[in-house]
Amino acid sequence: MELPLTPLDLLTRARRLFPDRVGVVDGSVRRTYAELGERCDRLARALGDELGVRPGDRVAWLCGNTAELLEAYFGVLLAGGILLPLNIRLAPAESRFVLGDAGATVLFRHPDQPDPLLAGTGQEIRQVVLGHPYEALLERQAGGPLPVPHVDEHAPAELFYTSGSTGTPKGVLLTHRALYLHAIHSALTSGISGEDVILHTIPLFHVNGWGTPHYLTGLGGVHVMLPRFDPGEVLRLVEAEGVTRLFAVPAMMRAVLDHPDVATRDLSSLRQASIGGAPTSPAMLAEVEERLGCTCICGYGMTESSPTLTRSLDKPGEAPSSARRATTGLPILGVDARVLDDDDVEVPWDGVTTGEVCARSNHVMAGYWNRPAETAEALRGGWLRTGDIAVVDGDGYLTLVDRKKDLIISGGENVSTVEVEHVLASHPAVHEVAVVGVPDERWGEVPRAWVALRPGTTATEEELIAYTRERLAGFKTPKSVVFLEELPHGGTGKVMKHDLRRRHRPPT
Repeated sequence: MELPLTPLDLLTRARRLFPDRVGVVDGSVRRTYAELGERCDRLARALGDELGVRPGDRVAWLCGNTAELLEAYFGVLLAGGILLPLNIRLAPAESRFVLGDAGATVLFRHPDQPDPLLAGTGQEIRQVVLGHPYEALLERQAGGPLPVPHVDEHAPAELFYTSGSTGTPKGVLLTHRALYLHAIHSALTSGISGEDVILHTIPLFHVNGWGTPHYLTGLGGVHVMLPRFDPGEVLRLVEAEGVTRLFAVPAMMRAVLDHPDVATRDLSSLRQASIGGAPTSPAMLAEVEERLGCTCICGYGMTESSPTLTRSLDKPGEAPSSARRATTGLPILGVDARVLDDDDVEVPWDGVTTGEVCARSNHVMAGYWNRPAETAEALRGGWLRTGDIAVVDGDGYLTLVDRKKDLIISGGENVSTVEVEHVLASHPAVHEVAVVGVPDERWGEVPRAWVALRPGTTATEEELIAYTRERLAGFKTPKSVVFLEELPHGGTGKVMKHDLRRRHRPPT
């Protein structure tokens, strides 16, 4: 027997087996899986009967991590549509580009979000504002279970747009099959269970919410929604809701660790913290384990792979190792990830030889929306070309060295910005740091550090340069340091290095 693979089966399982389990917590709202399923049915009926959505239509959502967006992860698919979550930190003009490029037919928008279509561009998109209009829309629909449609597992289910740091954003098509298998493989690799309570710190508009909406639903775990990231609220919810797993990018984790409530909140429910989205320093990992009282691991992935590719879990049967947990990790189930040289030959596992991380998996995207040439280049030779540079140690653990575009070549020597950032991040006054290459007449390119200091601390440019020089080769040492109150971040929490490169003011 062969049945189509679809994440809709995960909702079906939850509502049949755990109907009375409170599965969604959003502020004062608490809903069981039976209630979640009914609301998804009503949303699907509204899309098809009132809003004219037909199979394959793109349905956009512009909101934070709310219960309504979790409903969209299943309700849009029940209607045969393709879910298109929008980054809430985009400017209206950027949202208009995405809506136009994707050809969206409907936009659901939180009232706190500006209307991206006010400029009168002529785009014909029906809108529903969340809150009373959305609730009224659901109330008008007939009740009763909606039969799960027979889907083509190779059909697109979600469309996520990349950040566009190297050009205009590209839409990444993820199929029913890819999303289902990613959920199963992620949950198995990480040991997720129905007893888990996960706080949605990672935006659901970003790379499939790291897969959490799907696998946690299928297992009957608890979703705790967080509309906007706030470190104090994160700590409060961990204590109040008994959160067991915490996901964050480094900037988020830094904010949590620096918040005064970290010393007073009861965080004993936490079993694991997971950091991804950017390389994490061993110092931060150790600090997380000490201050949050749980194991901390790292993960790696990208929009084009649904997203998870690796997790830095300890190997079974071997002693736990903080050094291993600070790496980029091992490929998860269902992923063949290798580091290849320019001739597509796997590099030796010596922890020194660099190459590009390339992956093969059922989780990998079907392609970029309406961009066949770029799709062919990204999937050249049957591998997803990530653009990330890494090494592999003797035990098979990957460690990212840099993005190809971020690697600095100074006087013919390769400088890993990640390595320099990790050293500077260990300075007691440094809150956050990013290193980029800037033009230099003699060396071609040299490192420049952009630094935000911890509150109440001081440090000079000379001090930080000397601190780095004591720990790294001279050619890796930043030649200048720029101090900012805070570094620029995108909607996913990553530091926007392309924004730093555009700044041409002299160091201060």
